[in-house]
Amino acid sequence: MPKQTPDDPRLRKLLEQIQNGDLPIDEAMCRLRALPFEDLGFAKLDTHRHLRTGFPEVVFCQGKTTEQVVAIVQRLRQRNGTVLATRAAPEQAEAIREAVPQAVYHECARLIVVSPVPLRTGVPPIPVVTAGTADIPVAEEAAATAEAMGWPVNRIFDAGVAGLHRLLSHTQALFEARVIVVVAGMEGALASVVGGLVACPVIAVPTSVGYGASFQGLAALLSMLNSCAAGVSVVNIDNGFGAGYLAAMISGQGE
Repeated sequence: MPKQTPDDPRLRKLLEQIQNGDLPIDEAMCRLRALPFEDLGFAKLDTHRHLRTGFPEVVFCQGKTTEQVVAIVQRLRQRNGTVLATRAAPEQAEAIREAVPQAVYHECARLIVVSPVPLRTGVPPIPVVTAGTADIPVAEEAAATAEAMGWPVNRIFDAGVAGLHRLLSHTQALFEARVIVVVAGMEGALASVVGGLVACPVIAVPTSVGYGASFQGLAALLSMLNSCAAGVSVVNIDNGFGAGYLAAMISGQGE
């Protein structure tokens, strides 16, 4: 059976109107011109991204003004319902919540979520594992992203290799997972350890946590890239969003 195509109620209604003869072709063409993207002047919103990829365009707030972020979130809210905004500063989050009362700010993750996809039931949660407590902000970005996309998450924090017995107490949850996110700074060894335990893909996230020779996460990045454990892939330094998004995509294969 082919994978179900993401739906767009506005496009479906338009096609039904054409099919029923209620909408002339020329008028339909005019409406379709406005569907692929919307030009706000300072941003071109990809309003068809959920049709292509299954999830709407995500807003990267860092570097944008508060006014720009608010305008983008408002328009995406009107277009798609679900909105995810990453790397949001507290003042940006406060302004968005005033404009869109449904918005929820995950302060630790610096993530804003509006109308997340309902969590699926009957599926194994995605374990998000950190080496240390200092890695939690990046892990929370991954966890909150996956949850916004409708996937339950099992947070396993502070289970690094300096006390490996802490990780081993969660082996059952790791064995049942379809994909695992591992977040670690310092030397980044935890990803290889987890990769050697499980049969599912492991998404490794190097963090900028560590002393000087960690080079703001470069040491962990290189360690993870050189992992001898098969099945470990690596995202960029501190990129919890990318890891959470990829984990949700992998979990959804075959759904």
